[in-house]
Amino acid sequence: MINIHQWLHLFIDQVNQTTLWEWVAVILGVAEVLLAKINNIWLYPTGIVGTITGIYILMLAGLYAESALSIYYIVMSVYGWVHWIKRRDAPPVKITWATKKEWIITILIVVVGWVVFYVLLKKFTTSNVPVWDAWVSSTAWAGMWLLARRKLENWILLNVSNLFAIPLLCYKHLIMFAALTLILFIVAFFGFFDWRAIWKKDNMPELALTT
Repeated sequence: MINIHQWLHLFIDQVNQTTLWEWVAVILGVAEVLLAKINNIWLYPTGIVGTITGIYILMLAGLYAESALSIYYIVMSVYGWVHWIKRRDAPPVKITWATKKEWIITILIVVVGWVVFYVLLKKFTTSNVPVWDAWVSSTAWAGMWLLARRKLENWILLNVSNLFAIPLLCYKHLIMFAALTLILFIVAFFGFFDWRAIWKKDNMPELALTT
């Protein structure tokens, strides 16, 4: 059994092997999260550049489904950037809980996405982790869909993806990417409670009437 000193040595060894491009992607990823926290529009160009860098690294590591997921992130970032500029002075879409129909769609995205990604990875790539890679990507796709619709449960789906992505990235020796994903996991954890507080505030009159 590996003790804490061996784990620390392994971590330091992997950090020393981290490439310049990994550092660039991680730094831009952290910057994107911080810019998002202060609601700054520069989060979009920062995220796009960081994601493009990340795609190159993930392809080299053989994480093809995550690479495809990153392309989706770029598309959503461009959309969000344009949408932000157009609706800068308009009131934001309200946060709500997912309906039964939206949950069915979410589950379908996860299941169908998992199967499709797995088949594509198994038949057309050299991936040695098709099941794991497909699961991480399909749950993230579902989370992004809920996020676009401003549904509280998006944080849950995104963190399911993050939870499985961390050991997957460690297995692929992308230790700094795993550290970034851990940061995103923490942000998503608190994001759920922040959004729930906003939802409660927006629905306070309705909640008062039902009590």
